Amino acid sequence: MSLGISFNKIACDDWDSFLVAFKHSIKQVGKRFTVGIEGNNTRLRTFARRAFRKTCCFSKNLTNHLKVFDLVFHYINYGWV
Repeated sequence: MSLGISFNKIACDDWDSFLVAFKHSIKQVGKRFTVGIEGNNTRLRTFARRAFRKTCCFSKNLTNHLKVFDLVFHYINYGWV
């Protein structure tokens, strides 16, 4: 299944699985390239957990979970964070 995602470079650690999986791509290897990505992942996890804590009955419906992530991306992308 194609996701329709394009990229120029891949930032990864010096981990064999990444190097083998993306061997035909242009890679930037090292912590200095992945620090921003890890920061964004931490921010997303924090917002998702905060949404879970603020509602006692967080839904088990996948649509509601995806809507939470849409809201998180909106807040991050438009500088409300």
